[in-house]
Amino acid sequence: MSSELYRKAGDLAAQGVPFAVATVVRVEGSTSAKPGAKALIDAEGRVLAGWVGGGCAETAVRSQAKECIAEGKAETITLDMMDEVLGVGMPCGGLMDVFIEPVIPKQNLLILGHGRIAETLAELAYHMSFSVTVSDPAATRDKFPHADSLINDDINFDACKVTPTTCVVIVTQHKNDHIWLQKALEGNASYIGLVASRKRSRLVLDYAMEQGCPPDKLSCVSAPAGLDLGAATPEEIALSIISEIVALKRGRDGRPLRHKTEQEPDLSTPSPGREERRGKVISHCETG
Repeated sequence: MSSELYRKAGDLAAQGVPFAVATVVRVEGSTSAKPGAKALIDAEGRVLAGWVGGGCAETAVRSQAKECIAEGKAETITLDMMDEVLGVGMPCGGLMDVFIEPVIPKQNLLILGHGRIAETLAELAYHMSFSVTVSDPAATRDKFPHADSLINDDINFDACKVTPTTCVVIVTQHKNDHIWLQKALEGNASYIGLVASRKRSRLVLDYAMEQGCPPDKLSCVSAPAGLDLGAATPEEIALSIISEIVALKRGRDGRPLRHKTEQEPDLSTPSPGREERRGKVISHCETG
């Protein structure tokens, strides 16, 4: 990869921008791009740097790169350029395998509050490769050693940025939880969890509805937060919450693996290595 691509990839990663690296890994016959050719492609399917072929071959790679970024999964595709009519539009007389690897920034977890649940949640999230921010006047580095950021002074509730990629867990022990809930909803957080009893959760949700929050938005709030693990200790509660966040991230419902049907993919088994996979074959000119 050229120094320009390295620099561009580094800049994108530093900015937290998702992108994909497409690499030609194998060719057969005559192809325009050779093994090792690379391109950086953004989430909209635009080539930011590099080159892996032109015409419909590039279009097919860009289209697949968008899917890989959206799903967070690497993929190898085979471009059939053997036939001018049936191929991808480049009658080069060859086949080309392209490995597409998404580079996804760490997902942000915003923990509002302190205490053993918050401390354990932050530690578990760290091991799950989340970028962790803790906001609470009592949050200290010795209690949250792996947090990326600690915010101790946020009187106006504006120091914490909430975006659609942010997971928010409110564990403020009933202090301003309704204000944080409103902020999380306004930021369209990808996950909002309220650590509270069912009675307290109902009071907070009812108050938010009285303030004009649409019921469909409130239906996305996990209150009380977490999966039903029968959690009884702060550590178990934190485990149930991070489990719910991971299940949401992976598009799963948290049920036991033994209840899966045979038709469903088993995401608990590591994917085969690149050399063991055969990419899907694209033998038509995709547009996009």
